[in-house]
Amino acid sequence: MLDQDRDRPPATTASADRIAADLRLAIQQGVYADNDRLPPERQLADHFGASRGTIREALRRLEDTNLVIRKVGSGTFVRYRASENDEDIAKATSPIELIDVRFGIEPQMVRLAAINANGHDIENLDSALRRVCAARDPETFTEADAAFHLALADCTRNPLMKWLYQHLNEVRGHSQWSKMKDKILDPLHISEYNDQHRELFEAIAARDSNAAVEHIVQHLKTARYHLLGAASDPV
Repeated sequence: MLDQDRDRPPATTASADRIAADLRLAIQQGVYADNDRLPPERQLADHFGASRGTIREALRRLEDTNLVIRKVGSGTFVRYRASENDEDIAKATSPIELIDVRFGIEPQMVRLAAINANGHDIENLDSALRRVCAARDPETFTEADAAFHLALADCTRNPLMKWLYQHLNEVRGHSQWSKMKDKILDPLHISEYNDQHRELFEAIAARDSNAAVEHIVQHLKTARYHLLGAASDPV
């Protein structure tokens, strides 16, 4: 990512969740292939404007989701291989179909998050919330929104749930969604989504699993309504 992404300015005092999200995206997009060695901590720290401790925390999160493996004395290596089947599924899945699958997964995900998240997880979710609430354009919001929902999956403390949501995010990044987001993600809708993100965060921080489920269901209903409206608009 560092060599291929020179036109992108490094983040300033980036948090571990932001760094993990950026590295995760680079791995999923093939910037780093399976078995590639990531740049050393010092180089990543310089690029992201972060401390080496923050870099180590970001790498730990990637290791927790089995995206990388760290070998003492050798470095950090990618252990992710996208299959052709994954790409075929992403191409065949419409944005509405994706939302319908999210209805089946995310209510249970936020319920587990409210029950299982520790203080560190809540802090990371708060950082992800602040990032998505600061987003003003569709591209930045889309990246930050994916990171926020992945942070929700992290809060479950369930490796399989994190793995499942990682794959959902890959489908969310497909070109079919990219064609829709500029229609949907106007400032009014972004503000509405972020109000819902705040409510969801507050419910999880308060350990109120029932409220968390209610908020995520409403969030998904809103997204589905906007998708249906965009899909019906003439191209």
